Amino acid sequence: MLLNYQIDQIKQLKNVSENLDIPYGTLIRWRREYKDKGDLAFPGHGKQKLTPEQKEIQRLKKELKDAKTERDILKKAVSIFSNEAK
Repeated sequence: MLLNYQIDQIKQLKNVSENLDIPYGTLIRWRREYKDKGDLAFPGHGKQKLTPEQKEIQRLKKELKDAKTERDILKKAVSIFSNEAK
């Protein structure tokens, strides 16, 4: 019974593969990704759907990068002004 079900699923995937001209292996991978990640599997347009934790990490990384850039600019300014004062 279970074996028949699995064989039917394989046949259905092969039919879909042929009808849509999509490689069978690609369909298998897409199905696995959807099983693992659900709606997060296929965000589209190259934009990732991120979990709230991932969004927070991304925001904090940007904030850190901006702070480092600001620090570097201030270091250069201090160096320039200290050289002019001499």
